[in-house]
Amino acid sequence: MVVVGLGVTWLLDGLEVTLAGTIGAVLKESLQISDTQVGTTATFYLAGAVVGALIFGYATDRLGRKRLFIVTLAVYLGATLLSAFSWNFWSYTVFRFLTGMGIGGEYAAINSAVDELIPARVRGHVDLMINATYWFGAALGAVATVVLLDNRVIPPNIGWRLSFAVGAFLGLIIILVRHCLPESPRWLMTHGREEEAERIVSEVEQQIQQGTGRPLPPVTAKPLKIRVRHHTPWREIVRHIVVVERKRSFLSLTLMASQAFFYNAIFFTYALLLVRYYQVPAVSAGRYLLPFALGNAAGPFLIGRLFDTVGRRRMIVATYALTGVLLAISGWLFEQGVLTAVTQTIAWTVIFFVASCAASSAYLTASEVFPLEIRAMAISVFYSIGTLVGGVGAPMFFGGLIGSGFRKDVFEGYLFAAALLMIGAAVAAFFGVDAERKSLEEISAPLSAVYDDELP
Repeated sequence: MVVVGLGVTWLLDGLEVTLAGTIGAVLKESLQISDTQVGTTATFYLAGAVVGALIFGYATDRLGRKRLFIVTLAVYLGATLLSAFSWNFWSYTVFRFLTGMGIGGEYAAINSAVDELIPARVRGHVDLMINATYWFGAALGAVATVVLLDNRVIPPNIGWRLSFAVGAFLGLIIILVRHCLPESPRWLMTHGREEEAERIVSEVEQQIQQGTGRPLPPVTAKPLKIRVRHHTPWREIVRHIVVVERKRSFLSLTLMASQAFFYNAIFFTYALLLVRYYQVPAVSAGRYLLPFALGNAAGPFLIGRLFDTVGRRRMIVATYALTGVLLAISGWLFEQGVLTAVTQTIAWTVIFFVASCAASSAYLTASEVFPLEIRAMAISVFYSIGTLVGGVGAPMFFGGLIGSGFRKDVFEGYLFAAALLMIGAAVAAFFGVDAERKSLEEISAPLSAVYDDELP
């Protein structure tokens, strides 16, 4: 229930990004906008995600994981439905901004809740697999647009509007599932609600013992004493992120920014590239997304377990570096004009098989290496800054490069994205945290922890 109820966040985001990328060419005709304006709407979606992450991230640490993962989904649901009723460039842009706010808030609330409910020995693999549901959403979006943008079935001007109704419908179903999910016992403990936390954990333990038919092994870890706190002052949040954990902050920011630029640049504009350089009909662009969306989903499922066995640091370095190399090679082949629409899709499928693990590891890192009391805020801060630095301008930037009509310009954009990924690999090699199979408290002790020399 946790995996389904919370993992759907990435499915919805994948659906949203795919819809926006796939209908880009159709929007040009329906709303009478340019290539650059299509990229601009994507930029506003990302800007909304930044604002939403910061606002809802702080609220998640203050008010609880469960309350916020319901609120943020409700914001998404309403805004994506409004997107279907857009009448011009500015109305569509505003509604996409609000949709982004809901999705941005989801990242902080969901990542923190997932990590606090998943056993340490499989946390990396499970986290990456949950993130991979983004690509099931992308595949769903691709299939939906193939049908909904087929003018033999539905007029494209109506079809793209119905596409957004798919996301709203999914959100309505999942918001009911989330009401059945528990609050994070870790969050409850730090807020003085230990009886409720104990009840939740006892219920989980009882279900496991009944399912396996044998008692759970005894706890061997040393008990951790904590002092109840209901909120963390901004001064302490800033001090811990900027001063105390500056190396981990630099690591999280670099990983977030480099993958954000890479993903947002390609995904929000891939339909424009297929239409301009490969003469693919705008209504058929979704067909080319489906195979490499599935390749993206396969990566974390097939090699994600290595993040718990080989280790976080080694796998982050390997996936970031390999993605950068493959992107540079495919960019050169594109510039030489030797690729077709099919071979371009194959190249993207191979690249994103590896890249999906790299991107997911950025969120995994930010959610693991900071204390419980500021976990959601840390995720939102690095997601927001990383997206601002590496992602918000990327769709507009690449939209301009594609619109220029020169393959060399697009190739140079790919090289720039590849260089950012290589920088991410280098930073991970120096500052990476070996968090595999360790409890969250072992990786980073809670700010409310009380040590023996502090006891009266």
